[in-house]
Amino acid sequence: MTDTPVAPDAPHRAMSTAPTGPAGPLAGLRILDMATVVAAPFAATLCADAGAEVVKLELPEGNDPLRGLAPTGLYWKVLNRGKAGISLDVRQPEGRALFLRLIAGFDILVENFRPGTLDRWGLDWATLRSANPRLSVLRLTGFGQTGPYAGRPGFARIFEAMGGLAHLTGEAGGNPLHINFPVGDSIAGLFGAFALASLAAERARDPQAPGREVDLSATEALLRVLEPLAAEHEFLGEVRGRSGARASYTAPSNIYRTQDGQWITLVGSSDGIFRRLCAAMDTPALADDPRFATNPARVRNLDEVDGAIAAWFAAHGFDALAGRLQAHGVPFSKIYSIADALDDPHLRARGAFVRLPDAELGSVPAPAAVPRFGGHAPPPPRTGPACGEHNAAVYGALGLTPADLAALRATHVI
Repeated sequence: MTDTPVAPDAPHRAMSTAPTGPAGPLAGLRILDMATVVAAPFAATLCADAGAEVVKLELPEGNDPLRGLAPTGLYWKVLNRGKAGISLDVRQPEGRALFLRLIAGFDILVENFRPGTLDRWGLDWATLRSANPRLSVLRLTGFGQTGPYAGRPGFARIFEAMGGLAHLTGEAGGNPLHINFPVGDSIAGLFGAFALASLAAERARDPQAPGREVDLSATEALLRVLEPLAAEHEFLGEVRGRSGARASYTAPSNIYRTQDGQWITLVGSSDGIFRRLCAAMDTPALADDPRFATNPARVRNLDEVDGAIAAWFAAHGFDALAGRLQAHGVPFSKIYSIADALDDPHLRARGAFVRLPDAELGSVPAPAAVPRFGGHAPPPPRTGPACGEHNAAVYGALGLTPADLAALRATHVI
């Protein structure tokens, strides 16, 4: 743990890099993020990208599992970018008392502990509201605050499975699959950021509005993005399943291999695009074939339409195919690795990746903030903080002296 002193006249604002130009849309919003791993911290980081001030609270040992997730340290650095960092053991009486002083200055608390955990630490909703009647709390868990599964541990792959995503992923007739990234966490984090921005909008409309408890289930977030599946099941008696890279609801929409071994994803689902694809393939009559003239007809004849396209791809190299598809206005893309994305001229021109200043590594590449707000062009934020890095600044703003901090460190409260 390290303490970084800052100017006493600006104890909080000195923690983050000042933006150039007008402040972001969430400027003035103060978020205390005491969550761990990915989903809930990602929600807070997205708000930091939009101008919110976010302080990351960890136990004094800095034992957030994300710090040890491979590649060790890098995920932490990019996921928690733009945040100040403090340490505090709220389980100790002194830590709990300090936490209640601290929370009085924040708008929102973000946590992802199993339901009842904060209550056991003496930080139940009534106690939090007593310390700050305007405080809102985002509680992001795998299964929500109620129900028979509420107490279960939740990880991305668990709610990707229960939310139905894994059931759709894989080859037809093959095993369900997870992708090599905790996308379920990211989706839950997006819903979390939406919740935080919603709370900010409510507070802007009514500054005296009482705080809210927000119950966000990551499993339900996955179900929400797969929105038509329940209706399909009830009214059509269908359970959508795995179909590899091929879409089963629109055609053509698949990944095809070129003669020189490249992979291209192509979407020709509208009748107009399909007609242009047929022209690019020098088979215009295919668009008038009753089996392929409309999207429903093409879906009924997926094997035939995909076979014709796959054969065309297999007979030509990537450059020739790309030129033909581009010339005829057919949506397509090479399947990119991260190396391809970093080297893409459009993404480079857009500044889709930035370099985050980092005390250990100099700088770290990371995706730029999304979306972009006109008039808000802050420099790239610094990487995630060291555990307790801004203790002196944050606790100094509460009136604690260096001697107070030394005593708290000695008892492992901070």
